[in-house]
Amino acid sequence: MFGSLSQDLHLPMERHPLTGETVMSGDIEYRFGGKGANQAVAAARAGVGAMFIGKVGDDPQGHEYVRRLGLFGVDTSQMEIVPGMPTGTAIIYNDKGGENMIVVAPGANHRMGMHDIERLDLLTPEDVLLMPLELPHDVVMAAVHRGSERGARVVLNLAPFAPLPAEVLAACDPVVVNESEARLLAEAGVTPDSLLTTLGAAGSRWGELQVPATPITPVDTTGAGDAFCGTLAAALSQGEDRETAMRRASEAAAACVLHHGAQPPLPDETPA
Repeated sequence: MFGSLSQDLHLPMERHPLTGETVMSGDIEYRFGGKGANQAVAAARAGVGAMFIGKVGDDPQGHEYVRRLGLFGVDTSQMEIVPGMPTGTAIIYNDKGGENMIVVAPGANHRMGMHDIERLDLLTPEDVLLMPLELPHDVVMAAVHRGSERGARVVLNLAPFAPLPAEVLAACDPVVVNESEARLLAEAGVTPDSLLTTLGAAGSRWGELQVPATPITPVDTTGAGDAFCGTLAAALSQGEDRETAMRRASEAAAACVLHHGAQPPLPDETPA
C-alpha cells in the first residue's frame, strides 16, 4: 500500500448543514482513517502480508497510528515520521442516516515525494500495489509506473477523483471508482482498459461482470469503499479470479458499515 492516513474527527448530527447554515453536533469522536491506511488494514484483515508506505507527523497521533497499524498486522517498516509536520486530519460529518461528508487536511501525507518512489523497488511480480489519490498526483503517477516496471499488479482507487492521463490508467488493473467518479471519468473522455465501479446497494461491476452487494442496513458508510479496495487487492494477490475477489470485497464493505469509523476497533479499544 502506497498512500495516506489521517486522524479522523467525527461530528455526529441529525442532518448535514446547508450552505451558510449552522447546525449543532453531538460530541466529537476521534478515530483513525485515511484511504491508504484503511485499505492496508482491510488487506491485512483479509489475510495477506500488507506493507504500508506512508508518512505521519511527529505528534502523538502519528506515533499512535504507527503502533496501531502494527497491531493490525500491517508492516510499518517503510513508514516515516516527519519532524515539524502534523499527521493528516479528516473532519467527517455523519448524519443520522449514516451518510457522510468529509474534509481532509493532508499534513504529512503531502510530504510524500519522488524520492519515496524508491521504496517501491521492494515490489516483485507476485505483489499487488494498491493506491488511492490522496497523495500528490505526480507522485501517484510515478508510483504507477514504478510498480508496473517491477512487474507488480497495480490497483488504483481513483479517489478523490482526478483526471489522470490515459496511459497511467491503462497501466492499472483495475481502476476502482464509485458511481460519481465513474461519471467524472466519462466526462473527461477516458475509459480505462480495466474499470471496476462500485454501485452501492447494487453491488459492483468490472467490465461485463456484475456482482450483487450484501444486503445490509448501514450504521456508518465511512470507509466502505476502502474496505472493498483493500480486500479486493488482497484477494487478487492470493490468485482469486475477478468474481471471487469482488464477492470477498463486497462482504468486507458490508461488514465495515456495521461499525462506526473507517477501521474496526482493536481488542483493547472500546467498540464505536
